Amino acid sequence: MVGCDHGLMNLRNELVTLNTRLQSEGYRLRLEQRGQRLNLRGSLPRRDGQPGVEMQRLSLGLKADLQGLKEAEQSLRLVELQLQRDDFCWTGWLTAPATGSEDAEVTGALERFERAFFADPLRRRSPAGSRTTWSGAYQPYIRRLQALSTHSSRDRAIDADLLQRTLASYDDGSRSRQQCATALAALARFLAIQLPDDWRSEAGGYGLHRARFRRLPTDGEIVATVLKIPNPGWRLVYGLMATYGLRNHEVFFCDLEPLREGQGDRVVRVLPTTKTGEHQVWPFQPDWVDRFGLIELGKRADALPAIQTDLRYTTLQQVGRRVSEQFRRYNLPLTPYDLRHAWAVRTIHIGLPDTVAARMMGHSVAVHTRTYHHWITRRDQQQAVDAALAKQRA
Repeated sequence: MVGCDHGLMNLRNELVTLNTRLQSEGYRLRLEQRGQRLNLRGSLPRRDGQPGVEMQRLSLGLKADLQGLKEAEQSLRLVELQLQRDDFCWTGWLTAPATGSEDAEVTGALERFERAFFADPLRRRSPAGSRTTWSGAYQPYIRRLQALSTHSSRDRAIDADLLQRTLASYDDGSRSRQQCATALAALARFLAIQLPDDWRSEAGGYGLHRARFRRLPTDGEIVATVLKIPNPGWRLVYGLMATYGLRNHEVFFCDLEPLREGQGDRVVRVLPTTKTGEHQVWPFQPDWVDRFGLIELGKRADALPAIQTDLRYTTLQQVGRRVSEQFRRYNLPLTPYDLRHAWAVRTIHIGLPDTVAARMMGHSVAVHTRTYHHWITRRDQQQAVDAALAKQRA
């Protein structure tokens, strides 16, 4: 009994300390313990949908313990963020208890994980990028896990076995399997689940599929394919991606002023609102700026297709999907990412340092090396052979 009293006292002290810290950071909401559960309390929009706010409680469905307190803080930060952006909605927080439902514990854990994801201070700096990352890199694998749990009589909670079976549901060596491993590892950290020692090796690698790496289009094929696009705006999209190796959505989130005739360097700046933040990209091939008519974009940015790019109403993923849809609509013999991969391989062949190329592509050197391992290895071996032959001739 003494141990129990000590635990309660410790929790109360932690709760007071946390609320004091949140207040010093400018947060208006507070956390409180009611029985064995943690609630959020403060001025919130009226539940009946009428204008105005009033002092209310929001049940978080979390146990009153130290782990629950940690998750409650993340939920509070998310609610504050939603209030600041004026997009708080009671519907998203009033989850009816699933009494008697076998997957209630799984569903609750996944909902808490999603709230924690968006409450992360680092992710709050780029809400649009966070929504895109969640919907593209986390949500599909979370849904797969939930589906496997629902169809199994033994999975009433998330454990290492469920995580491993979810991972194994994707093909070996596929990009989806690697992304699934990353998403589930984050979920495991959040739920304090110990992953198997071989988790990383089970992830199966990342990069171009082995069956595709030899089928990248040649420069001649890339130039010829643009003639299949009847719309001049979409021809410019195609030309930007081919010349600068841009991701689908990045085309619509660039500073294109350097393309104006007479500006000189023609270096495009990808804006910080994109998935991987601000970075600069040089053209490879440089003469493609003229060949694809990209100078037109330096004169008028509205030469690009008129699509929704306001991230209050769309996501980076939806913008990127529009590009892929257009490629399919025009029945092009290559994909948007074929253009990006071809750009990367082009920089390898001309000897651009991998660190520089990776920075221009907006990803890490590790990802760059794994993705383009075949071509990088060939380049490095050729350089070694050339050096050895030159030494022999000398």
